[in-house]
Amino acid sequence: MGLTMEMEVKQDVLCIRLSGELDHHTAEMLREKISMEMEKNDILHLVLNLEKLTFMDSSGLGVILGRYKQIKLKKGEMVVCSISPPVKRLFELSGLFKIVRFESSEQFALERLGVA
Repeated sequence: MGLTMEMEVKQDVLCIRLSGELDHHTAEMLREKISMEMEKNDILHLVLNLEKLTFMDSSGLGVILGRYKQIKLKKGEMVVCSISPPVKRLFELSGLFKIVRFESSEQFALERLGVA
């Protein structure tokens, strides 16, 4: 199926909306695009909307964890929102929710970061 990504900058927050499958075929492309947007727009926070992401493997988790570390170095925050059930399960099993904040909607995530 592939991966579709939509990115939107709101002040110092990069909103990333993913749909499809995030796997070893698409992970590197996503990593590069996020890093490029972060540098170009002086991004401090990330919001990941995973509502339409149907599948993610360990390479997808690696991309997310890598961007989390990148944001933390800037003293920023990563928020995941609107997560699909299969991907949510993967986050729970991997322990990612212990370090990444979860909000039920993109609106709540943006409010949490003070840009809504």
